[in-house]
Amino acid sequence: MPELPEVETSVRGISPYLVGKTIEQIIIRQKQLRWLVSDELNQMASAKILAIYRRAKYLIIQTNQGDILIHLGMSGSLGILTKQTEKELGKHDHVDLVTTDGTILRYNDPRKFGAWLWVENAENAELLAKLGPEPLSEQFTGSYLYQQSRNKTVAIKNFIMNNAVVVGVGNIYACESLFQAGIHPNLATQNLSLKQCERLVTVIKSVLSKAILQGGTTLKDFIQPDGKPGYFAQVLQVYGRKGQECNDCGSLIETQIIGQRNSFYCPKCQRLPR
Repeated sequence: MPELPEVETSVRGISPYLVGKTIEQIIIRQKQLRWLVSDELNQMASAKILAIYRRAKYLIIQTNQGDILIHLGMSGSLGILTKQTEKELGKHDHVDLVTTDGTILRYNDPRKFGAWLWVENAENAELLAKLGPEPLSEQFTGSYLYQQSRNKTVAIKNFIMNNAVVVGVGNIYACESLFQAGIHPNLATQNLSLKQCERLVTVIKSVLSKAILQGGTTLKDFIQPDGKPGYFAQVLQVYGRKGQECNDCGSLIETQIIGQRNSFYCPKCQRLPR
């Protein structure tokens, strides 16, 4: 599933090819995604693309005729095609945004759990109204996390994956951040000290920043034969490594279902207090 760094990579990848251009048409081949694709997208011919940015895991295309909210869901991806790289349509190529110079932003989504929605102004969109701070922003601090965590008995992994607390910390990066912070994913949130919260916030920022920087090396791949970005290879310490040795202590990585998600951790480096 695309997480915050992958969405940020997509924003940085497509922006140079689209910002400042005019939409000729938006072709919708599959209207039923997670939500019905907005009918207003059919009326965006002549709209000028002013900016492209990210909020949480939403990619926002700002135009002078309203904003387009895109979510990649569980399997979605965006690619840039030109007349030179255009290819036959694939089974899961559901939406094309075509500009007047022939550039195509193509949306592919095998599981159809993403979204293409029109809103008048993304800043006031209901979907974004209750989101917490961005993890790389100045608003996300150790003190903030500590205050939010008081009297919360939910597992810390679920807590930092709650978009009302902080946006964009998905399963992979939650596992990796908790490992680097030395915190067991099932620790009750209220039991974290201020020092642990400060450490965890620092690690989350570091893990996400490094992933985004790694993703930057793939930006050249947004124009390629298959029309999809080549997401970066991640160096993961615990995620997906069940039964393998911990790189720090040699213990075997274990898993536990927390909040219906598979959580990876080292039982020695991330001891759960009794």
